[in-house]
Amino acid sequence: MTNTESPTTVNPGHEKRDIQLLFAGLMVTMLLASLNQTVLSTALPTIVGELHGVDQMLWVITGFILASTIMMPIYGKVSDIFGRKPLLLFAITVFVAGSVLGALAGDMTALIVARVVQGVGGGGLMILSQAAIADVIPARERGKYMGIMGGVFAFSSVAGPLLGGWFTEGPGWRWVFWIAVPLGVLAAAATIAFLPARRATGEKRPRMDYLGMALMAVATASLVLVGTWGGSEYSWDSPMILGLGATALVTGSLFVLAESRAEAPIIPLHLFRDRNFNLTTIAALFTGVAMFGAISYLPTYLQMSTGLSATVVGLLMVPMMGSMLVSSTVSGQLVTRTGRYKRYPIMGSSLLALALLLLSTLEWDSPTWLVCVYMAIMGIGLGMSMQILTLIVQNSFPVRQVGTATASTNYFRQVGATLGTALVGSIFTSRLVSLVADKVPTGTGPQDGAHSLTPELVNQMPDALRELIIRSYNEALIPIFLYMTPLAICAAIVLIFVKEKALSTSVEDDVPAESLAEGQLVVSSKR
Repeated sequence: MTNTESPTTVNPGHEKRDIQLLFAGLMVTMLLASLNQTVLSTALPTIVGELHGVDQMLWVITGFILASTIMMPIYGKVSDIFGRKPLLLFAITVFVAGSVLGALAGDMTALIVARVVQGVGGGGLMILSQAAIADVIPARERGKYMGIMGGVFAFSSVAGPLLGGWFTEGPGWRWVFWIAVPLGVLAAAATIAFLPARRATGEKRPRMDYLGMALMAVATASLVLVGTWGGSEYSWDSPMILGLGATALVTGSLFVLAESRAEAPIIPLHLFRDRNFNLTTIAALFTGVAMFGAISYLPTYLQMSTGLSATVVGLLMVPMMGSMLVSSTVSGQLVTRTGRYKRYPIMGSSLLALALLLLSTLEWDSPTWLVCVYMAIMGIGLGMSMQILTLIVQNSFPVRQVGTATASTNYFRQVGATLGTALVGSIFTSRLVSLVADKVPTGTGPQDGAHSLTPELVNQMPDALRELIIRSYNEALIPIFLYMTPLAICAAIVLIFVKEKALSTSVEDDVPAESLAEGQLVVSSKR
C-alpha cells in the first residue's frame, strides 16, 4: 500500500454515527466470544460428570484455548492483508458450527472435538474486534472504548455463569452451546451491516506464510501438551514429555528462522525491536497464566465446597466481575482524559498478586463471603490491566500493522492462559483423584472414584463423606494459587520499565482513495 503523511479530518456527522454503529456491532461479537468462555464454567462439573470424564475436564477448557491461541496470529496477519470483514464472518461461522457440535456431543471425545472447532473460530472474534476498533479510533480516544470492551467481558463473566447454571438446572446443559447459535446469527448480521469491506487497491498481495503457520501450530501444541501431560499422564522425565519439549524447542527455533525469511510473516520479528511490545507481552503472558489458571476452576470449587446450585454459584462470581467492570471502565476513561496509562497495569498486577495470595489462605470451611471479597480484589486488578496492555501495544505501531501486533501480543497472552489452565488443571485433577482415593473409604464413594463426581452427588452424600470430598477439593486446588502469586509480581515489576509514550490523537488514511467508511486507517502519532 502507498502511505501518505497528511492527516484526515474526521467528519463529525455521519462518520461519528458510523463509528458508533460499528462499535455496537463489534460489541455483539465480543459478547459472543467472551460469553462462550464463561457460560461453561458453572455447567462444566455436571457435563463432565454425566459424560463420565472428570479426569478429562481440563481438555474441555484447554482444547478451546489451544485452538484459539494458534489461530490468533493467523487471523491478525490475514486480516491486515484481506481486511477484517471476511475473516470475522468466517470466524463467526466456524464458532457457531463448533457450538452445534458441542450441543450434540454424546461423549467426552465429541465434546473436546467440538471445543477445538469452537476455538478455531473463537481465535478471531476478539482479535478482529479489537483490530477493527483500532482502525478507526485514535489511540488517545481508544482508552474509553477499550474500557467498555473490558466491561463487555466483565458483563459476560457475570451473565455467563448465571446462564450456565440456569441451563444446567432447567432445560439442560446442552443449551450452554445452543445459545451461541442465535448470538452468532446476530453477530454475523451486525458484521455484514456495520463493518465496511476493504476496498481493493490493485496491489499484489504478499505470499502467505504457510510454513510459519505450521511450525507455530506444532510448537504451540507441543508446549501445551508438556504442561498438560507432565506430572500426570507421564512423568516429567519420561520419553514422551522430553520428546514433546524437544519438539517445541526445535519447531520454535525453526519458526523464528522461517519468520526472518517470510515475505509476510505471521509474527514479524521487527515487533520485538519495540521495547513496550516486549515488556507488555511478557506481562500479558504472566497475567494470562495467573488469571486463567485461577478463574477456570474457581466456579467448580465453589459448587463442590458450598453445596450451592450452579445458578447461585454464578451469582457468587458477581463481585469479581462487577469490580472488573467498574475498574476497566474507570481506568479506560482516565486514560482518555489524562493520556497517562502506565500506572494502571502496574497497580492491576499488584492487586492480582494480592488476590492470589489471599485465595491461597482459604480453608475448606472458609465463609463464602470471604471468597467473594478475594475475588473482587482480583477483578479490580484484572480490569485495570488487561485492556490497557493491548492499548499500549496498539499505540506502538501503525494501524496497517495493528491486526498483526494485537494478535501477536494476544497470542503470547493466550499461550500463558493455555499453559496456566493446563498446568493448574493437570495438577488439580491428578491431586484430586489421588486425594479422593486416599481419603474416601473403599465402597463408600462413586465406583470410579473422583471421575463421576457432580455437585448434586456430593451434596446428597452423608455429612462425613461430603466433608472428605470437600477437603480433597480444597487441598487439590487452593495451594496452587500461592504458586501463581510470583507470576503476578513479576508482571508488575516488568511493567515498571514501560516507556509511557504519548497517545496519538489523530487518524490519517492509509490510502487516499480510502476513507473512514472503509475502516482501514493508520494512526498518525504526534509526539
